[in-house]
Amino acid sequence: MILTNAFAELSVSVPSILMQLFVIVMISLVIIGTVMDMIHKKNVKYFFQNAKKAKSQAKRNLSSNEKTSIIAKTFASEILTTSELGAGKRRVAHLLGMYGTIIFWVSSVILIFSYPTSAAPSIYPMLWHIGAIMTCLGGYWFWFFLRVDVSAEAHPWYRIIKADLFVLALLACATFGLAWSYTQYTGMNGLSYLFLVLFIVSNLVLFGGVYWSKFAHMFYKPGAAIQKNLAEADG
Repeated sequence: MILTNAFAELSVSVPSILMQLFVIVMISLVIIGTVMDMIHKKNVKYFFQNAKKAKSQAKRNLSSNEKTSIIAKTFASEILTTSELGAGKRRVAHLLGMYGTIIFWVSSVILIFSYPTSAAPSIYPMLWHIGAIMTCLGGYWFWFFLRVDVSAEAHPWYRIIKADLFVLALLACATFGLAWSYTQYTGMNGLSYLFLVLFIVSNLVLFGGVYWSKFAHMFYKPGAAIQKNLAEADG
């Protein structure tokens, strides 16, 4: 199963162009949702206001080399390895989910656009499955054991608020994707189509719900971290 291109198998009954259009629509939904979020919450306006304020209060001007170094260190430390979370379980769960999701999404695009109707090099289906498994491991670990309101405030794990839309939709995508791949591989056609429909719906919720979820925060957080570190460096 792990070496099988589920999308190539699907192309027998669903034209590959429809799969590719679906990906394009999902990307468009992310862009539209992020722009709507920016307009409604005025994040970009606040970002530039804070940058202007920090620049006016700066005690020294940073050289281009200093700025480049700070940006590189911020990217490596706070973005790629989420050092602000410390060295505990929360950071491990976050990294599993983050890199699992990236691998899952990138390999999905490669399989759908480069190998939509044929067997792909084994590395890509393998990465697709591994990425989905990593997403599930990190996401379920976080959801059941590490959420602040569960671990510290004693709320039940099934308590759901609007801010949980992103992680729940992401987990649904990875879970139903794996279930679809398994049932397709084992010839359970009825269950395979059921999990495929659920996989599609969960993607629609994930990418179509950007405006209402924390999805857009992935784009704001790196900029805010870089701005903070530059402001601290120039005084």
